Amino acid sequence: MNLPDYNQKAKQRQPEHKKFLGKIKNKPPKDLDKQMQDIHDEVFERIDCLSCANCCKTTGPLFTQKDIERLSGLFRLKPSQFVDKYLRIDEDNDYVLQSVPCPFLSADNYCSVYEHRPKACREYPHTDRKKFYQINHLTLKNTLICPATFEVVEEMMRKMK
Repeated sequence: MNLPDYNQKAKQRQPEHKKFLGKIKNKPPKDLDKQMQDIHDEVFERIDCLSCANCCKTTGPLFTQKDIERLSGLFRLKPSQFVDKYLRIDEDNDYVLQSVPCPFLSADNYCSVYEHRPKACREYPHTDRKKFYQINHLTLKNTLICPATFEVVEEMMRKMK
């Protein structure tokens, strides 16, 4: 996958994606959750996250207190030590990574803490979430980061004209 080409295409399509997602938000189809699950599954059969990992390279997840406790236990650190070593508090008062790419991302795009990863990572890119239309702003943002999200929105546009 050529990320610069994808990113340029995603930027060009932003206005159309924004308009389409706005329509879905204003008048969601009755079976939107089912359609989204089908589209999500179809796209993720084609796209291998390990060939990309752009999300882990360019953005950082929010860490809940449970995430911090789980990961600090994995590293045999006190939660405060884990926070000091890896996290900072952002402008929204949330715990986020001190820097990107993610320190747990290996050179082969595998996550070294995959079984213990934060909730935000487990749910990313949120394209199979119930009441999908409620997070359009996030989906639009994610089309610029995640080729799979871009493909999900493109597929929605094809199927839900």
